[in-house]
Amino acid sequence: MNLDYGKEYEDFKKEVESFCREYSGVIITNKKGGALTALNAVGELDNADGQKLKRSEWQKILIQNGYFARSIPKEYGGFGGDIDIIKNRIIAAEFASAKLPPPMGGQGIDMLVPTLLELGTEEQKQKYIKSTLHGEMIWCQGYSEPNAGSDLASLQTKGELIDGNWVINGQKIWTSTAQYSQMMFCLVRTEPDASKHAGISYLLIPMDTPGIEIRPLVDMTLNAGFNEVFFTDVTIPEGNIVGKRGEGWAVANSTLGHERGSLTNPNATMSRLNLLIDRMKEETINGEKVIQNPAYRDKLIKLQGKVMAFQSNSLRVLSAKLNKGQDVKIAGMIQKLIGTELRHELEGFAIDVMGELGTLYENSPNIRDGGSWQFTYMYYLGLIIGGGTSQIQKNIISERGLGMPREPKTQQVV
Repeated sequence: MNLDYGKEYEDFKKEVESFCREYSGVIITNKKGGALTALNAVGELDNADGQKLKRSEWQKILIQNGYFARSIPKEYGGFGGDIDIIKNRIIAAEFASAKLPPPMGGQGIDMLVPTLLELGTEEQKQKYIKSTLHGEMIWCQGYSEPNAGSDLASLQTKGELIDGNWVINGQKIWTSTAQYSQMMFCLVRTEPDASKHAGISYLLIPMDTPGIEIRPLVDMTLNAGFNEVFFTDVTIPEGNIVGKRGEGWAVANSTLGHERGSLTNPNATMSRLNLLIDRMKEETINGEKVIQNPAYRDKLIKLQGKVMAFQSNSLRVLSAKLNKGQDVKIAGMIQKLIGTELRHELEGFAIDVMGELGTLYENSPNIRDGGSWQFTYMYYLGLIIGGGTSQIQKNIISERGLGMPREPKTQQVV
């Protein structure tokens, strides 16, 4: 059996390798010019001498070369190529090996863009997709409410159509990046007399609209990763709706399907594994490199096996998406369940590798890699809860995927 890629793919692999050499050591900076760390840092984190690019600049370079948004049409700001699993795999493998920063992600790019491609109007595609892909428009997600988390369909934020405008009143919570976003895709109840799933609409809300108040919430990473968002007579045009009025639940489920995959990028996990290996080559125990310690090396090999299996599963999911008639909802839930717990395990092992230095946080002069391991460890502990808790994912997988009995309901004592 010949397992070679073939000439077309070997030539493409050489093209990607050349690109990786050209941008080796590149550092992506934030708006103030500082190097991004934590979730955005993938290159040689303690190296400040590489070429510096803004995130939006790096994003456009990747799209122009077909290394991101590869199959999104050019008229919407993508590369305009075909979906090719092998080329996607080559790009991911070479970027991980070269430790190049990944493309921008986030709720707009990973969740809203595929939703608009599937269900948006032509006007919405033209207006929002390119600016979102290129990092010029940041989005947040207005789903959860104080009394509507796991039971999302119980949401009560109200939208009324008055004189050709939606007027919105209510509250959202756990809204990531709201304080930085220009837009929100939001679920509101527009049909108060309909059943709870049938009365919801999917609206697009500019975040600078009068009547919006944002209150940041500091999470366990010590950053304001979440926000409360309050709406008081917020007025937007009637056309700022995806899908039909009262049919937003179906649109929301499409978005949620994309969310589960975006929370656990297997290629980013492989990049972190490579950085972990580099860290193990630097740290020492009693004068010996950690990578030489049999106990740590055994743990590393087990992690490596899990990451490789996770990558293979993601390719299986991608293949199923490309073949019509295959349901990937349960597979996506498995990916979210395994991926978040695997990243948490990987980041935690890196902290163990650093010994007492692994307990440092924020601005300590002896902290490694800008504190990205500690930050991401806490961040992924949150993601095990966010986007559908592991316990809920397991219930759905067992009941809908494996056909097991439904979880018994606790009887209320009268």
